[in-house]
Amino acid sequence: MRKLLINSTALATVAALTASVAVADVSISGGYEMKYKSRSSLVTATNGTTTTSDSSITFAFTNKTDSGLTLGYTVVMDGEGAATAIDESSLSISGGFGKVILGENDGVSQDFGISAVDLTAEENTDSVASANINTNSDVINTNADATKIAYMLPAMGGLTAGASYADAGATTGADTTDFGFAYAMDAAGTSITIGGATTTTASATTKDTSSNNMGIKLVSGDLKVTVSQGTYDAVDEDRKATGVGVSYKLANGITLGAYSVSTDDSLDAGEKYDASGIEAQYTIAAGLTAVVGMNDYNYKVGTNADSGQSTVSDNGTSTTLTIKASF
Repeated sequence: MRKLLINSTALATVAALTASVAVADVSISGGYEMKYKSRSSLVTATNGTTTTSDSSITFAFTNKTDSGLTLGYTVVMDGEGAATAIDESSLSISGGFGKVILGENDGVSQDFGISAVDLTAEENTDSVASANINTNSDVINTNADATKIAYMLPAMGGLTAGASYADAGATTGADTTDFGFAYAMDAAGTSITIGGATTTTASATTKDTSSNNMGIKLVSGDLKVTVSQGTYDAVDEDRKATGVGVSYKLANGITLGAYSVSTDDSLDAGEKYDASGIEAQYTIAAGLTAVVGMNDYNYKVGTNADSGQSTVSDNGTSTTLTIKASF
């Protein structure tokens, strides 16, 4: 009898502890890609073929509190070749007030920027390695995955917006602030999204570094089109890039994509970059895709080049084959 009482008490204690512990929903996803690239250019060092790989694993934990808050914890592990490391790690708190995100993550400008290569599966814009020029029309966020706090407003009709802040520490003052918004509307079966993003890293001694983006995305059936402009301002830099992207999904499961981007720097007289590309995506099976792309670029060095910048103009082409898998 005494033994039965002890066992019953232990079971009751375990049940009480289990009931008081929050149990999170957990999801795990991953992706892997292998890319073969053949490139021809005026710079001998970049000619020839290369094979590269990239991978990622995402762990996402979600739990809802008794008060109605939704808590999320996301960890992204990213690997290039044999090297694998934690790329992002952040906590999110969501409710009727919107969402707060704390931790190592991109600034919100990355969530709202619209670029010329958004509609292609691969961003194969080539250039000279040390060219100080934009190769895309997206916003350029130099703060990357540094620790920051972000706030996303609750959706209001078709409007979404957010802001983020990264403190660089007490001694530098090079804090980074991001803002972004998007407004989506539907008309006669056509979806139109207008987006904008900006990021600024302060400087106590020189010019602030900032980047902006404005763009529009149109979706009508299987056709998608983007038009955008991106800028980048810093010490000795005043770049402006414009770009157009388009994709169309065929009935046979192949998606065709194309882009064109043009950039110049008004402070580096004559510096200019133009690129265009086409690609075809084919779904081999669920979660397995093959992407073939062809790209052409032309880079012209400026007559007032910055210190350390390339002094060699270049043009060339590249062809890529990428096998992508998602899990």
